[in-house]
Amino acid sequence: MIRIRSALRPARTAAGVLLAAAVLSACGGAPVHQGAAAVVGGERIPIAEVQAKVTALRDATAAATPENARPEQAGLVRRTVAELVLDRVIARALADRGLSVSEGEIAEARQADAKMLGGDAALERQLLLRQGVAAADVPVFYRQQIGIRKIAAAAGQDPRTEQGDAVVRKALAEAGTALGVEVNPRYGRWDPEQIALVDAAADWLPRRPAAG
Repeated sequence: MIRIRSALRPARTAAGVLLAAAVLSACGGAPVHQGAAAVVGGERIPIAEVQAKVTALRDATAAATPENARPEQAGLVRRTVAELVLDRVIARALADRGLSVSEGEIAEARQADAKMLGGDAALERQLLLRQGVAAADVPVFYRQQIGIRKIAAAAGQDPRTEQGDAVVRKALAEAGTALGVEVNPRYGRWDPEQIALVDAAADWLPRRPAAG
């Protein structure tokens, strides 16, 4: 089974899974790739967004732990890009099945875990230190986890099982392919089958034609 990030309760340690062709903007033919970490279904994920999330996570981790006890954060930028891509892939897989995750469902799951752990502050600390989730991204974490469960449940499966894991993998692979995910090569390449970023050597920005 694959896991993006395991959740707090056994029901969410599931499979897992917690990452457009060269589209041109209408304005002067400038590539939407410029300044983007990735393009997913024609939607840009700006490099600035990735940098902001990485900074927030590093600052939160530094504030929450002594320097000699901080978790390893190698590859954090790449993992952040993967998470942003994955969020959109899960959303597409849900939409393809006529499913969605409501704010109420997110709040209910979060409240249940917070109660079990002794409060929302304790929950946020656990997610920060164990899952690498900054406070602002806690709702995203739950949206992904609930979405994964719903995708498996739509096929009558439990995502904690091998069968459920296979269902989720197939759904996300199909969604990633349909979205035509393109990633800035500095972060890798999105492999729909692996549902992950892998090494890449492809060009990102179109090359200028050689002068005649």
